[in-house]
Amino acid sequence: MADLRTPEVEALLDVLVDIDDKDTLFALLEDLFTIREIRESSQRLAVARMLDSGKSYAQIEDATGASATTIARVSKCLSYGAGGYRAALDALAAE
Repeated sequence: MADLRTPEVEALLDVLVDIDDKDTLFALLEDLFTIREIRESSQRLAVARMLDSGKSYAQIEDATGASATTIARVSKCLSYGAGGYRAALDALAAE
């Protein structure tokens, strides 16, 4: 993934870190991503929350509509990923 950290990606990260208003950030998401991409990303975060709380794949699939493949991918990232989901879950817990 090191080759993914291009100057363009770094610029995007800078922008995301600097935006502290939800409406402005939502506007950027609307401009950058399709509606489907926004929904899928937020669904993955919901899946991560449910996995972290001990829900079964069947419960998560029923609640979110996520496929078993998506749930498994999120589960793998929670266990072996770069820590992004954990950071997001910690941020949500702190709210």
